[in-house]
Amino acid sequence: MATDHERIEPAAEAATIENLLREERTFAPPAAFVAAATAHDPDIYARTATDEGFRAFWAQEAKRIDWIEPWTELLDWQLPYAKWFVGGKLNISANCLDRHVANGLGGKVAYYWEGEPGDSRTLTYAQLLEETCRMANALRSLGVKKGDKVAIYMPMIPELPIAMLACARIGAPHSVVFGGFSADALAGRIDDAQCTTVITADGGYRKGAAVHLKASADDAMNRSPSVKHCVVVRRTGDPVDWNPDRDHWWHELTAAQPTTAEPEPMDSEDLLYLLYTSGTTAKPKGIMHTTGGYLVGTATTHRLIFDIKPEDVYWCMADIGWVTGHSYIVYGPLANATTGIIYEGAIDFPEKDRWAQIAAKYRATILYTAPTAIRALMKYGHDEFARDDLSSLRLLGSVGEPINPEAWAWYWKYIGGERCPVVDTWWQTETGMILITPLPGITTTKPGSATFPFPGIKAGVVDEAGNSVPLGGGGYLVLERPWPAMLRGIYGDHDRYVETYWSRYPGRYFAGDGCKRDDEGYYWLLGRVDDVMNVSGHRISTTEVESALVSHPAVAEAAVVGRTDPITGQAIFSYVILRSGFEASDALGADLREHVSEVIGKLARPKQIMFTPDLPKTRSGKIMRRLLRDVAEQRALGDVTTLADAGIVATIREQSGRGED
Repeated sequence: MATDHERIEPAAEAATIENLLREERTFAPPAAFVAAATAHDPDIYARTATDEGFRAFWAQEAKRIDWIEPWTELLDWQLPYAKWFVGGKLNISANCLDRHVANGLGGKVAYYWEGEPGDSRTLTYAQLLEETCRMANALRSLGVKKGDKVAIYMPMIPELPIAMLACARIGAPHSVVFGGFSADALAGRIDDAQCTTVITADGGYRKGAAVHLKASADDAMNRSPSVKHCVVVRRTGDPVDWNPDRDHWWHELTAAQPTTAEPEPMDSEDLLYLLYTSGTTAKPKGIMHTTGGYLVGTATTHRLIFDIKPEDVYWCMADIGWVTGHSYIVYGPLANATTGIIYEGAIDFPEKDRWAQIAAKYRATILYTAPTAIRALMKYGHDEFARDDLSSLRLLGSVGEPINPEAWAWYWKYIGGERCPVVDTWWQTETGMILITPLPGITTTKPGSATFPFPGIKAGVVDEAGNSVPLGGGGYLVLERPWPAMLRGIYGDHDRYVETYWSRYPGRYFAGDGCKRDDEGYYWLLGRVDDVMNVSGHRISTTEVESALVSHPAVAEAAVVGRTDPITGQAIFSYVILRSGFEASDALGADLREHVSEVIGKLARPKQIMFTPDLPKTRSGKIMRRLLRDVAEQRALGDVTTLADAGIVATIREQSGRGED
């Protein structure tokens, strides 16, 4: 482990968050792309900036949705609660399926599905509608009715979106629990929502192993008296425990059900789903998303940001268990009659180019993935997928956390072939839809910047006191106007909702993220405020230091955390994954520290660098920095059950113990 002990004197007046990294490269959209773009008029920003224009924009977009009863009021804003399309009635399942089949698109592919072992299925819109109706009728046969909560705990198989659509069809709010979560996490979510039914599978596949979901579901349900029924998909064929009074095989329950099911008319503000965000110290928050505004918001952003065309094959590589999957694998794409790809396993298993094989097989035109996935591919090198034909791609997207400029440029060059615009998107479970993003036919992009708020979204960057930070400065991201897909509260906890999102800057939604704007007004997300490090009075974003490290040709990925230091308050502790062909050494560590100093300044030079084969990440690709802080501070580890590879923390801790100062 390389170390550095230089003392840095505190600044007399430090910015809210230091603006250290400068990125000068720009990428204008290709002329041919602009000529055919769905959104191509730059005036869309000016038109939607006023309250009148903002309202006209969303009223127009709502016309793309089928309403059972028309809405009478666009927006009722009673801070901190919004109601959108007041009085309107609709059904999301019917909007995602029935209307497309009625319009002659029944034969269009809704999903290409690829299983990790190599099995595959193709579902057309007509088939997806039939399967959804069978499951809706099956749920009704079990007594599930409008307003009942249904927990869904499944692998990435077609029955997962079918289950969600079936719940939406009958008006039963779903609570999808990521298949990597433990029985404890599942039980807590079932209990909080008082779910009456659980939908799961015997298991699923992950990196060659069967994950036994039914066993975890049994453990959770045995602690959850609200559960009356469990529906189980047979996926792996492994034996499972069975409670005949509660458990039902999906295939048996649905086999004789009719292939039509009347959709329940839902009020625009009826609850569509709960999605729980993990808390590190408190219980997870049940984020509430309703029906009309959520559908309009996700469908609109999906169509305009991803420049959706009828012939597109769109692959959002997230897990449906996260909000990205809800909004941009299921509801948004299906509302737009888009053909999507769903893959069950890890994108680099069993071969490092498994993802590229799938993209080539189905001639994907759009990829949407996480920066951590991009950096993992950087580690392997582009030669690993050079034999795969990615010429069908025309647009790339990034989601989940800020993307390092070098990772952005690598993605554009090697995966996009220097021809595909990159849309780097910022949003949250709570926002429901993308809020800061390029529009690919309009926006000149800068690597690492999410660019500008989506049309009609009013965002700002403020200091501790809530004052706007001038261009060129860093601070805290706030949202100053409601948007259609915004959360409608935390389930059963009004006070926590107000305290978490609305109390720090009254009248404005506080996202919990650091942000800077450059001199041209581009937004640069700096990660969670909790991840900001305080070094000698300077508040330094982890994102900027990580970006500086990744800009070194030896580095594929990096994560940094603040570690308690008696001299500087906190010191920067860096974990580094090297690209193929480079070897760890003290000399390379010293070179990396000096590189950071040259790129963004001496105050951000890491005190320690640890070379590691991997980082603790969830299966959605998020780096779990709280565990890295635990290792750096030599504390007991927090919960590791959501990690894609729980063993990596032990490996890092062992290396840390060998390399202490």
